[in-house]
Amino acid sequence: MSPRRAPLLLAALALAVALPGCGLRPIYAGGGASAPAKLARSITVAPIADRAGFLVRQALIDRFGAADGEPKYRLEVELDDQILAFGVRGDNSAARERRTLRARYRLVDAVSGVVVVDATASADAGIDRVSSNYAVVAAETTALERLTTEIARQIDARLAQFAVAR
Repeated sequence: MSPRRAPLLLAALALAVALPGCGLRPIYAGGGASAPAKLARSITVAPIADRAGFLVRQALIDRFGAADGEPKYRLEVELDDQILAFGVRGDNSAARERRTLRARYRLVDAVSGVVVVDATASADAGIDRVSSNYAVVAAETTALERLTTEIARQIDARLAQFAVAR
């Protein structure tokens, strides 16, 4: 073993020995019977406006699965989708764009109407502007698809934390 790898091996060994005693456990321990999985099956996702909203809603439904019976919670999401051009070329056209998708979401008790989680999520992507308008539109569409998936992942992760904490 090289002398440069010895500290890494010792650190990995120390981490492996220390982790079982630290109290950390997987958030989805128990699979379908875990608190996050049960919560996900009790949520209905309200319709979200525009194309980005449709994509976020579909990604959330894919993550949560079908609701068991009458949903206990309603997830309401409001999106802000912006494209900002920057990096000016010699002909005064933009060289790059930044597409930013922000979501404010609320998990609402379906019976009482009480908001139990009120949070935000955001993601952004850089887009190169080229001379082909078709290529720019395709890049913007691809960026939106990636951003909506990331927003859904962040919302799912935050709601999983809520499920474990309650």
